Parts: sequence; C-alpha cells; structure tokens
Amino acid sequence: MKISPPVHHRSGLLFGVAYYPEYHLSDRLTQDLDLMQEAGINVIRVGESVWSTWEPRDGEFDLEWLAPVLDAAHDRGIQVILGTPTYAVPPWLQVTYPEIAAERRPGERIPWGARQEVDYTNPAFLFHAERVIRAVVGRYAAHPAVIGYQVDNEPGLELFHNHGVFVRFVRWLMAQYGDVETLNREWGLTYWSHRIGDWSELWRPDGNTFPQYDLAWRRFQAELTTNFISWQAGLVAEYSRPDQFVTTCLQYPRRGLDDQKLFANLNIGAGNPYYGMQDHLDATQELDQPNYWTTTGIAGLFRQADRMYSSKQSRYLVTETNAQSIGSADQNFPPYPGQLKQSAFALVSRGAAMIEYWHWHTLPYGAETYWGGVLPHSLKPGRVYAEVADIGAEFKALGRSLDGYEPDADVAILWSNPSRFAMQFMPPLHSNGEADDESYERIVDAFHRGVISGGGQARILHVSQAHESGAAELARKFPVVVAAGLYITSDQDLQLLRDYVRLGGHLIVGPRTAYADPEARARVAVAPDTLSGLAGSWYEEFSNLDVPVRVISAPDGLDLDETASAEAWIDGLQLDGADVLAQYDHPRFGDFPAVTTKQQGHGRVTMVGSVPSTGLARGIFRWAAPSPVADQLAEDIRLPVYASSGRVADGRRAWFIFNWGWDKQEITLSLPVLDAASGTSYEAGTNLSLGAWSTRTFLSR
Repeated sequence: MKISPPVHHRSGLLFGVAYYPEYHLSDRLTQDLDLMQEAGINVIRVGESVWSTWEPRDGEFDLEWLAPVLDAAHDRGIQVILGTPTYAVPPWLQVTYPEIAAERRPGERIPWGARQEVDYTNPAFLFHAERVIRAVVGRYAAHPAVIGYQVDNEPGLELFHNHGVFVRFVRWLMAQYGDVETLNREWGLTYWSHRIGDWSELWRPDGNTFPQYDLAWRRFQAELTTNFISWQAGLVAEYSRPDQFVTTCLQYPRRGLDDQKLFANLNIGAGNPYYGMQDHLDATQELDQPNYWTTTGIAGLFRQADRMYSSKQSRYLVTETNAQSIGSADQNFPPYPGQLKQSAFALVSRGAAMIEYWHWHTLPYGAETYWGGVLPHSLKPGRVYAEVADIGAEFKALGRSLDGYEPDADVAILWSNPSRFAMQFMPPLHSNGEADDESYERIVDAFHRGVISGGGQARILHVSQAHESGAAELARKFPVVVAAGLYITSDQDLQLLRDYVRLGGHLIVGPRTAYADPEARARVAVAPDTLSGLAGSWYEEFSNLDVPVRVISAPDGLDLDETASAEAWIDGLQLDGADVLAQYDHPRFGDFPAVTTKQQGHGRVTMVGSVPSTGLARGIFRWAAPSPVADQLAEDIRLPVYASSGRVADGRRAWFIFNWGWDKQEITLSLPVLDAASGTSYEAGTNLSLGAWSTRTFLSR
C-alpha cells in the first residue's frame, strides 16, 4: 500500500475548522471564507458527513458541488482536508440493503437514524463504500488545495454481533489457537462445563461470561476497525499525491479500536479531544467528568493530548475540539474568555501540529443543534470568533518556529489497550455501587494527574513502543516509568520492566499491574508477578474502598498534605526488604504500608498500593522526579501556573506557560527567553505577570 510522507514534516501550524457549506440555509461561501482568512484560518475539513449529497441515488453521483469551495479556499491560501463519507450511510443504501445494519446483539439491528449503524465488514456496504470513495477522491485528488484525507470519522463506535462477523471471529480463533483443545486449555473452559468438542459449539459473545473469551473478542473487533480504515487508506493512496497525507480521526474512548495498531498504516495520528470548560479548567477545583468522551480538569486535557501523541509517538492533528458549548441541549457551558487559547496551546505543547474546531457555524437543525461552532446561530462573528482570530494571529506569528517539535517528559506512563479491554469486561473498581467500566482510565489518570499537579510532564507509551525502544533506551530517556493498571502482561513485558530497573530506571508500580497474563488469566504467582522481589513488597489481599482513606507520610518518607488519600482500592502490601514512604491512617488498613520503595543497584522500584488521590500522587512524583523540566524556566512553578515544553528542530526549547484560574499570577524567569509571538526578549530575573486564563509562548535564547 502506498503511504505518503508523515505530515509532521510540514512547516508551520495548521489552524482551521470543519466546514460544511452544504449545511447552510443560504449561500455564504464567499463571506465564510473571507471571515476565515481574516481569522488566520489556513485549513478546512470538508465532505466526510454527506454521502447522500455525493450520491443522492444508487450509482448517481453529484461531485461538482464541492469544486467552488475548494477553488475559493485555494484562492485565499486555505488548505483542505477531504473526508471520505463512509460513517454516515444514505437512506437509499440502508433501504436497499437492510442487512448492512450492525447488530448489538444477534438479530437485533441498530435502528437507522443516527450514524455509524453499519457493519463495515458487510460486502454490500464495502462495494458501495469503495465506489463513493473512488468517485470523490478520484475527482479531487489533483486539486491544489487538498493537502490530505481523513478516511471515515471516529470509527470503532460499535461492537458488531452480526452473523458474518461471528463466523469471521471463529475463523480468527482457529488461526490463533489451531484446535479446540488448545482453546479449551488456554481459556480454562473446564469451568462451568464450557469445554467444546468442535468449533461449531462456540457460543455467541452476548451470552459470554469468560474474560478470556471477551478479551479475544475485543482484540478481534479492534482488528476489524484497523482493517477497515487501512482498506480505505489503501484506496485513497491509489489517487493521492506524494505530498498528501492519509489519516482518520479518533474518539479515543470508543470500544472498537486499538489506536496504535490503527494508525500504523496511516501517515499521521489525529483525534477529537473534547474537554470540560469553565470551572472544569480551574486548577483549584476537581469536578466530575461530564461524560465518557469529555474529560475534566487540566490534567484530563493534557492526558488527551498525551494519548494522541502516544499513537505514533509523533506529532498529530486535532481534527475536532471545542469551539463553544459541546454536547446535548442541556449542556451549555461555553468557555471563559481565554480558555480557548489556553486549550489550543496546551494541545500544541504536547505535540499537536493542527488545531481544528468543530465547527465553523452552529447548525440550526439536527442532532448537533447545540454543538456550538465558531459562529453562533446568528452567523454573526462574536466573542468566540474574536478569540479564534487572536489564536490564528499568534499561530501565524509563530510561523515555522515549532517545526520538529517533540514534547518533554519527566515521567513515562505505560498504556495497555488489552488491559483497558479486560477491565471494561471485569472492572476492579466501582462507582455509586456499580462496576465502573472506566476503571482502567481511573487508575492511569490518577497517576497522570499527579505528574501534572506536581509540575511535571508525562509521555504516554504503549507497551509495544517500550519494547521497540528497549530497556536501555527506556532508562536513558525516561528515568521514571509508571506501570499502573497494567493488568494484561506477558512474561516478555515483565522482563522488560526488570531490565529497565537493572539498567538504572525508577519503576513505579500501581494497582492491578502484572496480575493477569495475555489471556486475561490471573497469574498463579505472588503479586505483582516477577516484580515483587525487585520491589521488596508484595500482596495477597486487596480491597475496594467506598470512601477515601487518609494517607500520611512515614518517617523520612513523602512530603504529603492533608489531601493525600487512597481512593477506590487498596492492595495489602507486605514488606520484604522495602522502605516505607507512606502509611494509611486507618484501624485496619494501617496494618499495610501505602507506598514502599526499594533501591536495586542504580535502579529503584516503588510500589503504590492504592489508586492515589491527586494529593498523594503529587507527593509521589515530587519525590520521584524532584527537578521537572519546568523548573528550568522558573523556580517552583505550581498550579494554577503550569509550564509545558519541548524541543524544536534547531535544538532550542519552546515553553508554554499557563495560568489556569481567575487570580493574577507572577513568575520570575530563571533563563533568558524570546516571546515566540511578539519577538520580545526577556532576561533571566524578569518578573512576568500572568492574567486570568492567560497563555504565553517562549523560545529559549
């Protein structure tokens, strides 16, 4: 398959909007594009949502309606990302081929009327999808405005239970396991008399209770999504120019995908980070997450950014993000002044090469009537447009200064999609008395939030990426590595972690790590398997928590404040040579240490026996990584002030400084810097004032 050079080699920042002139009730093309040009917008995304406009009837194509848009954009120096329209099928297709509907349970078709209701392994769907892709891309691939392609949109929403999918799954298992006796042994099917004598006896996934079965099912479903997107990318590559990229856009919480494998056959990563605004970005508050696809807190925003970088360990595109209120009609929380700019630069500081808003104009109809665009329903430029224009002007002033940008990291956090799958089926944590299928995210986020709260920066690494680096490079580049919630682990994974410690790395182990093998079987070993000897501590019992348990420092231990606590979970750690850093203030759990550590040559293993509160996690990382990169810019930077940074192509460091709150803040520079937007130089010792919800960008001199 032909793949173009990665887009991160392009110069400058892309800044834009998803643009749908076909959604307007009147012709506003010239007015819209003029307003975009004035706002510094240099890229638009078009075409991915309107298959029924491209092909209003079976085999009847209308391809010319987009030409004036691309021509007018090109005349204004606005570049275009062209989408393939396969995520929203036209009515005629679902009427003609009702069998293409995806099934959430066998025989229960998803009703048509939203989007992504289709089983994208169905041959009838694939035939028509290929035809419209070839028609659209073939028509516009040569247009000079087109710089790349987005295939599909937010794939992986559904897990397909269609008959044909199940047949493919059985064949997939046959290739993986060879024979039913191997499957019986590996899945433990003696339990509850589930041994099968023939592949035809395998039961359907909707009745399944085996975690081993479910993990295989989830891996298979993710592979279906990867194959579908790779198939589309291959079609597009037949037409695309060498200077054009191919990507898709991910909503990362979706269940039917593995982001790392999916992006392996695409030129660049891309995602749609939506985040809670207003008080959700106030560093002095901790608010609940609005919903499963919208994060809360500045740590949540940065975690989304770090996840997008993790997919390919390279710069990425933000294909959608908040412009105004995002969500249902009862979720109207537009950003406070300054928060749009802060969030844009937060994403850039963690590797975004493009910021693109959903979307240009707020729609007067449809399911997303109250998903606010850059323009409100009146279509008159207002406060949000003015703030977007301010960001556009600063992006333009930055020019090529961020080319080659790689974000810094004080701590690496390992990520495991199989562990996430396994914890969604059998969640270890609960919330409001019910199993919490976001248990994996809760565990990982607790540690990531501690890094951010302590003034540090995190790099998220897929476990396979850590293997690709090797233990020596991992120890050299990341002196502190976190393995928390790393439930699904192979023996090779555990050996890598052992080698990392042997070569001088500091491994921080959190709950549920090394507890299960690649088949989701609990390891028949002292927990955490393989690591307990290095850690000098182990456990055999664990407990959920209905209320937090206070954590206090041990003598000569962590520096903790009154907010330090264990949340949701406690491992009953037992000492075997480790030192105690923190203890539980509790009549029973006080029998166990909360945090232990043991030196191993030049390396170290620290065990954290709970899901830490922000206060506890902050204390851990201020101890483990006491000199974050941000300290080079100014001493003792603490929230609500936060600094993010990275290296650019010429070796200099770019600095992004934020005030996440209402009160004016001040910092004193420890080194000379250049304001990357204005060109103003500042000497070391200069006091800088940061207003409410403000952002500054500097380059080291």
